[in-house]
Amino acid sequence: MMDIESCTELNEFPQMLPPPPGTFVDREELIQHVGDFAVSQGYVVTIKQSKRDRVVVLGCDRGGVYRNRRKPADESSAERTRRRKTGSRLTNCPFEAVGKKDDGLWILTIKNGTHNHEPIKDISEHPSARRFTEREIVLIKEMTEAGLKPRQILKRLRQNNPDLLSTPKHVYNVKAKLRQGNMTVRNFKSLRPQKSAVRNNYLAVTEPSWRQRNPPRVPNLIGGRFVDSQSFVSIDVLNPATQQVISQVPLTTNEEFKAAVFAAKRAFPLWRNTPIATRQRIMFKFQELIHRDIDKLAMNITAEHGKTLKDAYGDVLRGLEEVEHACGLATLQMGEFVSNVSNGIDTYSIREPLGVCAGICPFDFPAMIPLWMFPLAVTCGNTFILKPSEKDPGAAVMLAELAVEAGLPNGVLNIVHGSNEIVNAICDDDDIKAISFVGPNVAGTYIYARASAKGKRIQSNVGAKNHAVVMPDASMDATLNALVAAGFGAAGQKCMALSTVIFVGGLNPWEDKLVEHAKAIKVNAGTEPDADLGPVISKQVKEQICKLIQTGVDTGAKLVLDGRNIVVPAYEHGSFVGPTILSNVATNMECYKADSIEEAINIINRHKYSNGASIFTTSGVAARKFQTEIEVGQVGINVPISVPLPFSSFTSCKPSFAGDLNFDGKAGIQFYTQVKMVTQQWKDLPGSSGASLLMPSS
Repeated sequence: MMDIESCTELNEFPQMLPPPPGTFVDREELIQHVGDFAVSQGYVVTIKQSKRDRVVVLGCDRGGVYRNRRKPADESSAERTRRRKTGSRLTNCPFEAVGKKDDGLWILTIKNGTHNHEPIKDISEHPSARRFTEREIVLIKEMTEAGLKPRQILKRLRQNNPDLLSTPKHVYNVKAKLRQGNMTVRNFKSLRPQKSAVRNNYLAVTEPSWRQRNPPRVPNLIGGRFVDSQSFVSIDVLNPATQQVISQVPLTTNEEFKAAVFAAKRAFPLWRNTPIATRQRIMFKFQELIHRDIDKLAMNITAEHGKTLKDAYGDVLRGLEEVEHACGLATLQMGEFVSNVSNGIDTYSIREPLGVCAGICPFDFPAMIPLWMFPLAVTCGNTFILKPSEKDPGAAVMLAELAVEAGLPNGVLNIVHGSNEIVNAICDDDDIKAISFVGPNVAGTYIYARASAKGKRIQSNVGAKNHAVVMPDASMDATLNALVAAGFGAAGQKCMALSTVIFVGGLNPWEDKLVEHAKAIKVNAGTEPDADLGPVISKQVKEQICKLIQTGVDTGAKLVLDGRNIVVPAYEHGSFVGPTILSNVATNMECYKADSIEEAINIINRHKYSNGASIFTTSGVAARKFQTEIEVGQVGINVPISVPLPFSSFTSCKPSFAGDLNFDGKAGIQFYTQVKMVTQQWKDLPGSSGASLLMPSS
């Protein structure tokens, strides 16, 4: 630790952020919040002053380290005592946090958030790690009265707390103070339930402050703790079917973002050295917890996004496949070994994590896309900053709660919320090494350029526009069912939705049947049991869709089926758009027709996006030609949505994808790791008068 006399200005030390101020239901929760956050930043808090029912003042404990403990032999005892009393103990940090009780709640404010020392490199080495809890002091007192010796007491304490760092000497010191009457055992008590306008039951009292708001405010996850942002600006999360406010998303402050990055950076060294088998076990537990809470996750997705419960379950299950894939990472992350590449020399490669990674998520898959990102990244040994979509962040926060419950250490996964400012901060922060992004083209292009300029790895999935080619020989019923499901599922709000169908030879044999299948779709709120199609996510998106439909009609397209003016009983204010079909359009519109498979392939290849394409046919020759000549990342043959399972990779071609390595599978592992080559020699070197300057060779 740096000597405080070696620096005179506070800003010469690395910044350690103060805990976010907030409101807490009791004194103990406030102290725990400050203490946990302090550890993530590299300092330890101690109680400086306390009036139990009124105020508590928390300071920074520099570590209890004494300087100049050994004095010259000729120094008098009085002189030694005087020096000891003049601040030789390093507890004079200016940091100070104050908690005051007001109207039944405890309010935390930061009086001075600065420090005059470096962060503690290893919190376990701080004397506070060896202090006993108040419960342990009670047990020490009881066991002392029963006649147990310090070593016996310590052995029994470690049965309940295997990580206890205290020694028999510490037990002896406590016993001595108890005998002398210099230590009183304080019994902390939680506040009893109090009835008021905002707290009328015990559950409300025990819940954190961010859940006590009405509507609830979505928390950040920083350093292992869910904390209410101190931002004064929030975005309302609306239920698309009712337009009711479900929750509010704060625009995370810059200080909170830095705290999240700091927590991730601080957690990285220990996490990367955690055995891969231990990381896998956490993913196994995480998988189990997702299965346990899948109903809650699906309900939240439906409430925030609008998709039907059936689609919401599919959202979670497809993400769960990625967690299952991460459970097998011990073998997937293996390197390669070649022995005796030169005389007595071996070489091998190992895959190492990058450090702090980040993910920026879209709204269309609130559970799947976060699960495509952080489980693989953290199992590879990285730490992660996740920014969910501000339109439906609830599922990501619920998944983070499950990850923490599964045993993910503090700081390994962090969540921040916001919009452009947070995205810019993620792109610019030097401690973030890699970014995964899924979203619209304009944002993806901007993020790729800005993050690449900072030397980061980036995978940017943008510009989804998927085509289906229907050959005249295709099976009519199977093809129509596939087109309707892929085109209208999740209200078309998914990156692999089939928005455009090219009917080779014309639409006439198919039009009436297609309209018949589309009209059979039941439009309703996603929570209703008979719903096939829910609302789009917002009124703004509905207006944009209606505008595109009208543009097609104005430029000559035939409106075969119009879903713009649909009204759903009991959900009249919902942002619903029914199934809509346009036909008789030119190639400069949203859908086309072609006279041959060659023309259909050329139409798709000329399109500016190249995510995926499918063909429906009974001809193996046509399917093979399509597979060979089409220029997209993912091809479906009689499969409407050709998204591979996680052991493969989700691929796209430029400009629908920017970067070198894709999601999932081997490509995902390669993205979140870097290869280190090791060349080793274990033999007795021949004696010589000089060093050899030659490179090893065969």
